[in-house]
Amino acid sequence: MTALGIQRILASVFLGLGGWALLFPATVERLGFTADHYIGTDASAVLKGCFGAQACLCGTVIALSQFRPVTFLVFGVVGSVPFFVFNYYFLFVENMFSNWMTLDFVGNIVIFFLCIVGYRKAKSEENLTGFN
Repeated sequence: MTALGIQRILASVFLGLGGWALLFPATVERLGFTADHYIGTDASAVLKGCFGAQACLCGTVIALSQFRPVTFLVFGVVGSVPFFVFNYYFLFVENMFSNWMTLDFVGNIVIFFLCIVGYRKAKSEENLTGFN
């Protein structure tokens, strides 16, 4: 698989989970929060939909950009590590998220893994073509 292929898979993670939150925000909220923290208002659905729209925007930019090795590396580390902390804290420490939010946690692991693999692949492709 090429670095571009890995990049497209990365984009699909954002477009898939973000699209779900954008199109079905009430479902995502109902499944994502524990009963004690579920709000279920139109306003909370709008906020969840905004989160999904931002993820879709990110997925679109990823799909249409050309990642260099450093892009994969920075996106994987800087873009994933804060979300690991966020997911861990609200899933395991505060118990605000339901077990369904492990999907987001797993998604962030996949994003990190794809970025590391993409970095290595883009670096080897760069070395083969002689472009830096």
